[in-house]
Amino acid sequence: MSDIQQLTNFTTQVRRDILRMVHAVNSGHPGGSLGCAEFFTVLYQHLMVRKPGFDMDGIGEDLFFLSNGHISPVFYSVLARSGYFPVSELATFRKLNSRLQGHPTTHEGLPGVRMASGSLGQGLSVAIGAAQAKKLNNDNHIVYALTGDGELQEGQNWEAIMYASAKKVDNLIATVDLNGQQIDGSTDEVLNMGSVKAKFEAFDWDVIEIKEGNNIEAIIAGMTEAKAKTGKGKPVCVLLHTEMGNGVDFMMHTHAWHGKAPSNEQLENALNQNPATLGDY
Repeated sequence: MSDIQQLTNFTTQVRRDILRMVHAVNSGHPGGSLGCAEFFTVLYQHLMVRKPGFDMDGIGEDLFFLSNGHISPVFYSVLARSGYFPVSELATFRKLNSRLQGHPTTHEGLPGVRMASGSLGQGLSVAIGAAQAKKLNNDNHIVYALTGDGELQEGQNWEAIMYASAKKVDNLIATVDLNGQQIDGSTDEVLNMGSVKAKFEAFDWDVIEIKEGNNIEAIIAGMTEAKAKTGKGKPVCVLLHTEMGNGVDFMMHTHAWHGKAPSNEQLENALNQNPATLGDY
């Protein structure tokens, strides 16, 4: 699937899923999930080379690792609607004995999930290990990772970033969700990191910026450019400028919806802004 209208419809349905999942249990992280809906849609519906079914070895296909695991609603929605498990299972999000825990876990055996990512700052390290394994196996497919911008305040990331360039892990595309928000406020207020681009470049990565990180065509163009830069001796970083809460007017331009569920009235308002396209679960 690569038609822009199809991808747009898919994204709108994913937004509905996110809102309904979080509302149903009055728990979860809608803000960052909504902000990354276009990116996940492009990744799974257009960009990644995926084999039918799911196996943890992932040989002969592209892999994706979610590091900022609290945006699990968008991950689960896109996985389900990409055929990894029944869409109806989204109704079990964060419930007892569900495979759809608040943060993705591997022991639940949920297809599509390759690492547990409740603790922040670890996904890049895992993705690098997977990328090196692909090189050892002479598997030319790409490893994708997503990390949050606030998450980069965790030190292990910088060990990983240093390691990846030193070891020429050039089959890796690490995307940073630059929405400028984290749970306690703006990233600049909590711990200003200065220029993330300059930091990655100083660590000898190739860096691409997608200024319109909620624009499907811009994401396709940027990620296609990133893919073209793989295999040239350097890891690739994509700086994805997104809007937290994108697609729901009252959730945008604030960190307030990082980890808060909408009320019944707010849900109705949000869903009216995102009419069903593929059918609700």
